[in-house]
Amino acid sequence: MLDKTDWAHLIPHAGTMCLLDAVVDWSEASIHAVSDSHADALHPLGTAEGLHAVHLAEYGAQAMAVHGALGERERGVEVARPGRLVSLRDVQLEVEYVDAAQGRLDIYAERLYADNGGAQYAFRVEQAGRTLINGRAAVIYAAS
Repeated sequence: MLDKTDWAHLIPHAGTMCLLDAVVDWSEASIHAVSDSHADALHPLGTAEGLHAVHLAEYGAQAMAVHGALGERERGVEVARPGRLVSLRDVQLEVEYVDAAQGRLDIYAERLYADNGGAQYAFRVEQAGRTLINGRAAVIYAAS
């Protein structure tokens, strides 16, 4: 398990917008991260009703960023190129709001394609074994 202190400096998300807590496992092709930030009453994306499930796509995107940064670090690059989320596809929401009482979130991302210009991932967020959101996301990298 990799704690946030091991990889947070590698991604552009900071402060309360760094939504993931730890990386449970990762490989060249995928990542499994966890988070309890959805239960924070002051969540930066939350409302009086709570955290809307559509915002879980940001958890998937951050898992993608951490995955890319860990891969770059393994190749000897300590500062990963910034990327920009450019599309979400086939997103399916299984709930409207996240129920904080159901426990931590498990965030999974699997790289489907990557080259020097960007990457595409499939992602899903689960809570207590139930899928809350799944879909695909694409990112393009800033020119170096």
